[in-house]
Amino acid sequence: MTTSYDCIVVANGSFPQTAGPLELLKSAPAIIACDGAVQNLHERGLIPTAIVGDLDSIPPAMLQLYDDRIHTVEDQEINDLTKAVRFAHSSGFRNLLILGATGLREDHTLGNISLLTDYAPLFDQVEMISDYGRFVPVLRTTTLPCTPGQQISIFSMYPCGEITTEGLRWPITHRRLTSWWQGSLNEATGTEFILTLSPDARLIVYFQTPL
Repeated sequence: MTTSYDCIVVANGSFPQTAGPLELLKSAPAIIACDGAVQNLHERGLIPTAIVGDLDSIPPAMLQLYDDRIHTVEDQEINDLTKAVRFAHSSGFRNLLILGATGLREDHTLGNISLLTDYAPLFDQVEMISDYGRFVPVLRTTTLPCTPGQQISIFSMYPCGEITTEGLRWPITHRRLTSWWQGSLNEATGTEFILTLSPDARLIVYFQTPL
């Protein structure tokens, strides 16, 4: 499978189970693992390019096996996902995919998804994929590809920002989304839709994986 991603960061959430994310992982040019994700990768025959974290979640056997690619970051003000993403940025990667960042614990899931708008300025492209869908940060007016009937949810991370949509079944017009549910459960009507953002708007868009 060809991919536009030059690096995949694997977090210690629910490891991918469906064909799409697994194929992306198997074809990844580089894999950066949060320390707790190493065991899952190893069991599937996938060798990480680098392992990043404070090493509080990596089994001792994996610590010894991969000691030549471990990068310890002790900073407790950021989580392991952010440590791995920053390492990817400093290593020169420009098109990043994040896997394993959702599932298991809902608080980790929400926190990890919300970080996408912080990561977006560091890369040309950064996305997060689960077994159920894809999360994309949007910081400016843009047109996004989709499939007709695809389920789309829009989450505003800066409720002072104003957005307008074109190409969704239930339009949003010059509106501030002050609660996460307000832009959720929409639907694409064609092969693309337009998001028009005010300068202070920051969004995360969720695309449900077509069945």
